[in-house]
Amino acid sequence: MNVLKTIDLEEFGEKYSGKVRDYYIVGDKRILITTDRISAFDRILGHIPYKGQILNLLSAFWFEKTNDIIDNHMISVPDPNVMIGKNAQPIPIEMVVRGYITGVTGTSIWGSYEKGERVIYGIQFPEGLRKNQKLSQPIITPTTKAEVGHDERLTREEIIEKNIVAKDIWEQMEDAALAIFQRGSEICEEKDLILVDTKYEFGLHNGKVIVIDEIHTPDSSRFWKKDTYEQRFSQGQEPENFDKEFLRIWFKEHGYTGDGEPPTMPDDFIMQVSKRYQDVYEILTGEKLVIDEKENIEERIRKNLAVWKK
Repeated sequence: MNVLKTIDLEEFGEKYSGKVRDYYIVGDKRILITTDRISAFDRILGHIPYKGQILNLLSAFWFEKTNDIIDNHMISVPDPNVMIGKNAQPIPIEMVVRGYITGVTGTSIWGSYEKGERVIYGIQFPEGLRKNQKLSQPIITPTTKAEVGHDERLTREEIIEKNIVAKDIWEQMEDAALAIFQRGSEICEEKDLILVDTKYEFGLHNGKVIVIDEIHTPDSSRFWKKDTYEQRFSQGQEPENFDKEFLRIWFKEHGYTGDGEPPTMPDDFIMQVSKRYQDVYEILTGEKLVIDEKENIEERIRKNLAVWKK
């Protein structure tokens, strides 16, 4: 399978790596390479063909759709797997916005609700909710941003009282997250999709709050098929989805939720995951994903980044 696991671009200096992206800092810009690594339960679990370019191009699509709400880090997209971004100082909080109660991870609100908790992330939840039910309004459930180990839950009060970020910055992040989620929900609905929940990351650039990382991709968001949701929900079935939940469920069914050695994904399952990523890209953008299975991805990236050399 033709996948981009990582890339070493020595000509750009020191390489930094997150769970999915490798990046280089060149002056006041970041060269962000989105690889085909896939993570869940805060662990890298393997590689999915074409995933990197889907995330990168889909993020570019959404940055353009939401830049009237708040500025973002995107400067240009010189390669399907590469984005040139402003070198912002990341704010160490993941803004998770949820429109439905669902999930299988330790930080999901359904996992806590099912155990009997009714105050989750500092938010009071009513009795009688069912898995995959729509909430009365979208909520923000922030977590720490962990490059290593598990993300940890936060509450709005903790963030402000501990001054994790200044109150005025936090309020800007809150307002922007809810507004972007609303915009995303409206665009998804036009495409017969439900934007279930998502995460946003913010940074400071020249003292200004901007959106960084990615927006509304299958890695950072859940998408359900709108036309079958009500029937499947009423029958207690899982919604039809186009996101990483499919992968999380597979690992959970194979006894893995983040600790120990993960099972190896079989090739046919890897291609099923890849197909879901491709489908959601094409549904949202209305464009066919351009794929060259024989292309050397690293050579293409080096060629397209030649003009950005120091």
